[in-house]
Amino acid sequence: MTADTLDAVRAVLIDALELSQAPEDLHPDTVLFGSLPELDSFGVVALVGALEDRFDITIDDDEFGAELFETVGSLTEFVDAKLA
Repeated sequence: MTADTLDAVRAVLIDALELSQAPEDLHPDTVLFGSLPELDSFGVVALVGALEDRFDITIDDDEFGAELFETVGSLTEFVDAKLA
């Protein structure tokens, strides 16, 4: 995962979910799904839309899964793969 993508994913997470954390508080191993109350069904939709807009990618329905939103790192690696 690249540092630039990690920083951008952190920013999208904070903006889309209206988190109170600072970007540096979100590490690659920070657990998202099941740990952040903001990441409910509405939060997932907001986050996916924000990621698609920010990175100009499309996240297909079959790519959705708990493993995608497991950690900041798993989400960043997914975005990196979509950008490759």
